[in-house]
Amino acid sequence: MATAAIFSSLRRRRSPSLEAFLAPVDLSEVALVQTLATVSAELVADFSAKVFCFQRKNTRSLIRKIEVFLVLLDYLKDSGSSGLPSTAALCFKELYLLLYRSKILLDYCAQSSKLWLLLQNHSISGHFHDLNQEISTLLDVFPLNDVVLSEDIREQVELMQRQARRSRLFIDKDDELLRIRFFGFLDEFESGKVPNSEELRLFFVERLGIRDAKSCRVEIEFLEEQIVNHEGDVEPTVSVLNGFVAITRYSRFLLFGFEEEDDQVGLEMGGSVKRQRKGLITQEIAETFVTVPKDFSCPISLDVMRDPVIISTGQTYDRSSIARWMEEGHCTCPKTGQMLVNNRLVPNRALRNLIMQWCTAHGVPYDPPEGTDGSVESFSTAAAPTRGAVEATRATATLLIQQLANGSQRAKTVAAREIRLLAKTGKENRAFIAEAGAIPHLRKLLSSVNPVAQENSVTAMLNLSIYDKNKSRIMDEEGCLGLIVEVLRFGHTTEARENAAATLFSLSAVHDYKKRIADEEGAVEALAGLLREGTPRGKKDAVTALFNLSTHTENCVRMIEAGAVAALIGALGNEGVAEEAAGALALIVRQPVGAEAVGKEEMAVAGLIAMMRCGTPRGKENAVAALLELCRCGGAAATERVVKAPMLAGLLQTLLFTGTKRARRKAASLARVFQRCENASLHFGGLGVGYAFASDSAANRDSSFAGDVSVPMSISVPVL
Repeated sequence: MATAAIFSSLRRRRSPSLEAFLAPVDLSEVALVQTLATVSAELVADFSAKVFCFQRKNTRSLIRKIEVFLVLLDYLKDSGSSGLPSTAALCFKELYLLLYRSKILLDYCAQSSKLWLLLQNHSISGHFHDLNQEISTLLDVFPLNDVVLSEDIREQVELMQRQARRSRLFIDKDDELLRIRFFGFLDEFESGKVPNSEELRLFFVERLGIRDAKSCRVEIEFLEEQIVNHEGDVEPTVSVLNGFVAITRYSRFLLFGFEEEDDQVGLEMGGSVKRQRKGLITQEIAETFVTVPKDFSCPISLDVMRDPVIISTGQTYDRSSIARWMEEGHCTCPKTGQMLVNNRLVPNRALRNLIMQWCTAHGVPYDPPEGTDGSVESFSTAAAPTRGAVEATRATATLLIQQLANGSQRAKTVAAREIRLLAKTGKENRAFIAEAGAIPHLRKLLSSVNPVAQENSVTAMLNLSIYDKNKSRIMDEEGCLGLIVEVLRFGHTTEARENAAATLFSLSAVHDYKKRIADEEGAVEALAGLLREGTPRGKKDAVTALFNLSTHTENCVRMIEAGAVAALIGALGNEGVAEEAAGALALIVRQPVGAEAVGKEEMAVAGLIAMMRCGTPRGKENAVAALLELCRCGGAAATERVVKAPMLAGLLQTLLFTGTKRARRKAASLARVFQRCENASLHFGGLGVGYAFASDSAANRDSSFAGDVSVPMSISVPVL
């Protein structure tokens, strides 16, 4: 059992370890010989008949040496020899290490993918040479003349000793030519030329023995695992590995078509197979949303800043958001309300560096703004796709879109899945997939009766929408928005409905689309329903989409009529979505009609008070902001309801001392609102020094607070 655990541990390493084992201790000479004979016999039995695709000469040479050791050990075991010289005992302990290192190396060659072995041809050959050198050293010090052996055994050991001394590093010429040819395919893509299909067939099918789609997929998965393992290595670089994955994926569809897929890919038309969450859209999307650090989010758009810039007040915004703010005629800072001295936008390069590093560390897509090279001094660009990888992926996308257009239903399902995977990363991928015409064909699959086809198509649409230019392509595609909403309302799987909600969230990042989405029949109702009854991830999808829609003032009435306000109030008690729900309510109640609707909800004030008591710092900030705006815009009845809320005085006092900077300002503003009420002395006499201090510090800024509504933590658009 211990041996099996060691093997399992070593197989998870990037390359075979040659320093992994310690020599056995406390074994008698007889037991040591018996153990070595058993291990040698197992190695010979396991590997002598195995066919190795690569490293054939090196593996056969090593196995023959082990066979000679087995003959020697069997003779010593059968002869009952005892009293071995101490030097021989030490050599046998060293042999124990060599045998286990040999097993690891042989296992590695037998179990690794063919393409990986080809890429590592030099390195693995070096491991075999190192073992030969160690065997040679062991035989040189082995006291052959002091051990009683038969003549034929002695001759075999002496022959192996001479051969080991003469051994040189051996790199198979045929294997090396194949490795060079593989790099040649990458070079062809680099130069803008697509390799000849017959040459690809000869390479993959005839030379490597990769004869079907399943084998090709195994190769791709193994290489992708190595990309993770080799992050930061000098050789092979991740960018090169990405290129080889792209070539192999292209060859998979070119050579083996789209029909040879197992049940993981598709369900029969009209089927109703139940699957766990990770069955249809796999475990790769286990964490759909990532909480973004506050300073990385634009105060206007709430999304991760792609191009942070500093304005004259010293505040930082995303360039596109603040530029639109200025173009609309605003002359003040959105965050502080101060007048702008000028309209200069100074790039905040240090912050952009930090954002790029954070996105890479957490797997969040980051597309540098157009017109910049995206390079920063402290950010590694080793993983950037090479031209060869991009061109190979482009060729693959062309094949996939052809199948989306003209293939069978099963082929379309496979193509939609692969489009989704290709669109997971990289602005380039998302751009040319859309430019090649994928969106109209994916739109048609949104109404498919095949659950997997529908799920893959809506998820592909989501991933494509992350690229800003694709948002307009999706919205301009006739009927596309309506079909996304249909998936949200009536999708065949939970994942499809959730991903449709996330797609609406992504599209609603564009201000001009917020109204169109809200006006689409059933969209807001479905989001509200998902917020009430969805899975934890579904609730997150829904609340972030509703928050985005609530930032458009003309959507307020629609959200009230569709039940979104009631759903947001109900979500205040859900820890996973409470912050975003309170942030959306804080925006809605800024309008009198919204404040009236929220004020009529019996649980609204109680839910916000509960968040002030038990919520996160940002949740408390959002809650007090919503209550403040409710008093300002909801009229006397709403104000009275807030004023009479139990425990509010103590909670405000606590916020005045312990809340975030913005929460303290809002708490002070809310306290002044109460002071103007005729019952203020009764309810807030306990604020004392804390209230006076906070009130004085904020007195001159109260006029700007109405525009300083707190926002929830930004939520990045997921790639699925």
